[in-house]
Amino acid sequence: MEESSANPPADVSSRQGLTFDLDVDICVIGGGLAGLTMALESVRKGASVAVLEGRSIGWNASGHNLGTVMPGYGVAASDLIERVGFEDARHLWTLAQEGADYVRATAARMQGIALTDGALEVSRIDAGDELISRLQTLGEDFGTEVEGWQTDRVREVLKTDRYFHAIHFPKAFQIDARSYVHGLAALAETEGVRIFEDTPVVGIDPAGIRKRVFTPSAKLRCSHVVLAGNAHLGAPSQRLTATLLPTWRYAALTEPLGERLAGAVAFQGSVSDTHGIDHFRIVDGDRLLWSSPETTWQGDPRRYAKRIESRIAAIFPRLGPVKIADTWGGMFGQTVHGMPQIGEVQPGLWILSGFGRQGLNTTAMGGQLLARSILSGDDRWRLFSPFELVWAGGSAGRIAGQAIDLWTRGHSAAAGALSRFRERARSREQAREYATEARIASAKAQASVARQHASAAMHEDRRGSGGA
Repeated sequence: MEESSANPPADVSSRQGLTFDLDVDICVIGGGLAGLTMALESVRKGASVAVLEGRSIGWNASGHNLGTVMPGYGVAASDLIERVGFEDARHLWTLAQEGADYVRATAARMQGIALTDGALEVSRIDAGDELISRLQTLGEDFGTEVEGWQTDRVREVLKTDRYFHAIHFPKAFQIDARSYVHGLAALAETEGVRIFEDTPVVGIDPAGIRKRVFTPSAKLRCSHVVLAGNAHLGAPSQRLTATLLPTWRYAALTEPLGERLAGAVAFQGSVSDTHGIDHFRIVDGDRLLWSSPETTWQGDPRRYAKRIESRIAAIFPRLGPVKIADTWGGMFGQTVHGMPQIGEVQPGLWILSGFGRQGLNTTAMGGQLLARSILSGDDRWRLFSPFELVWAGGSAGRIAGQAIDLWTRGHSAAAGALSRFRERARSREQAREYATEARIASAKAQASVARQHASAAMHEDRRGSGGA
């Protein structure tokens, strides 16, 4: 899931642009997490690599990520099985787990990464049967370490009646995403990757063995081109851009909340709900990093501060008034089928995109996979062949996407309200049953005492009669 980080990077370039013609083995277009991972792993395998970034490293989605690293993809495991079959779904899941392991190992070499463990996916509705089914799929079928939490346990760490049961991922973790993307770029440069910022690509000639990539000031020749851009890629590949629905996600960082935060949120990992409405975690010990609203057009993040304040107040009313210290937003491109787009479009032209709602693990997975595909003949990228380039619908798709998001949020709110109503109704019914049982027990006790008194009286009367 693409979210927002506690320290959004400034859009300031610190590296030189490409101003001279260059020959390399691989040209990566896009300096985000996936492109940088692919470049790093390729140079480690002996290739010469150049990364062309139109603005600056981490300026968009990769630098606006909440930093949660979870297993799997942005689609449910059951949906994945239905789409590609059980065995291929398991192989895809294994690749995603390898991506998570890669991020953890790579982040361990960086400074200021602030790694914390654990993630909780909470349900806004009371649906225990679904929990059991998901636990079986994730744990038994896919080998993921998971725990099912009942409602009482969830509410021990999240003091709210908005959440019911949950799935706990103890091996999931979160990092400072800004530090990670910039650390990844520095690591790649240390190992020989050449990164050029402020270098938009205006055209590609993919014909022949040696491809040509054109920028405003120079051209580059290479054997392989990797399109690792987002929905803003534009001119280099309008076909790829048209398959991504641009979505802006907004986030906020609260002011320090002091000791009262521990009275409402006692879980130190990240928390997200099953409907994708809210995603939050504690940072700096006593502040909440909260991501919630979405639009399919770019908005002013400051306009959403009050909305996020309202979300926090609705979920955790015992926190009291919460002040927002900062807000920001980032755009990510999501695919129609909900999976990343990874593979070879034509000989020597590769795509590595569509990571919106996928999580950091999939960017690492995709980068590793393409590096192995190009340089070691690994053909597992074909597992992504069923998730082809699908037109996202243009302007109509953005309108539909926004409508679907509003419907999802409304439906989630209604479903959550209904679950809470039913829970209160069950509590009232149980209270009435307990009261009825107590009255019956009291009546029985009183009747028993009365019978004992009556029996004693009769016994005394008989003794008196016998004595007369």
